[in-house]
Amino acid sequence: MPMNERYKPAMPSGALPMLILRVLHSGSLHGYAIAQKIHLLSSEVLAVEEGLLYPTLQRMLLKGWVDAEWGISETNRKVRFYRLTPEGRKQLKAELLGYERVTEAIQAVLRTA
Repeated sequence: MPMNERYKPAMPSGALPMLILRVLHSGSLHGYAIAQKIHLLSSEVLAVEEGLLYPTLQRMLLKGWVDAEWGISETNRKVRFYRLTPEGRKQLKAELLGYERVTEAIQAVLRTA
């Protein structure tokens, strides 16, 4: 890779559902707003592709982690607003615990290897 190209780290596999659940923890949002919030809160490191976002949201709907209803966005477009369900709150806790365990394990290897 040429030196002038910025390295864009990839989002870790499996992280997107956890990030979506966490962003929705503070209130319902439509898909584009979810992607924007993740991008902004990550200091613009993480970019969520539409081709990944909407299939992930659909799987989360099917699992009962979120529900959705149609509404009008701030730009006056018809959009689906996603909201965390009680099952989604439980899943978020489980995802965060799993993430913490994996992160600690990776840190242990990096410190001691």
